[in-house]
Amino acid sequence: MKVFNSCSATETENIAARFAQNLKGGEVIAFTGDLGAGKTCFTRGLGLGLGFKGDVTSPTFAIINEYIGGRLNLYHFDMYRVTGWEDLYSTGFFEYLEAGGVVAAEWSENIAAALPEDTIFINIEKTSDNTRKITIKGAKF
Repeated sequence: MKVFNSCSATETENIAARFAQNLKGGEVIAFTGDLGAGKTCFTRGLGLGLGFKGDVTSPTFAIINEYIGGRLNLYHFDMYRVTGWEDLYSTGFFEYLEAGGVVAAEWSENIAAALPEDTIFINIEKTSDNTRKITIKGAKF
C-alpha cells in the first residue's frame, strides 16, 4: 500500500502520471471516493502518463470514455448508475477487461463482485478544499 498527499489537481495528475509509467496493460483500477474527491482528475493523469494527447473527462453520462492512441488504451468507466449484472453487461465492461488496455472504474463499489482478483484499488479522500489523501493498494509504485 502506498499513500500520497496531494495539495492540488496538478499534483494529483502528476502522481497518477508517474503511477501510469508502471502499467503494462490488462490492469483494472477501481476508484473509491466521494463526489468531487478527484477520481476523474487522477484518471486525467493516467491518460497523460500513458501518452494520450486528448482531453480526459468524466464519463458520467456516457458511462464509458475510451482514450485511444497512447502507449496503452485507457477505458474510463463511471459505474455510479450501474445497479446490477444486466446494467454491467450492457456497458461492455467484460469485453474491455479482455482488450489489453487499462480499465479505470469510478464508483467501483457498485461492481465489487465483478472486479478481478488482481484489481488495483485507489481511494481518494478529500481532506480539505484543496488537499487529497490518495491510497493505492495492490500495485507496485
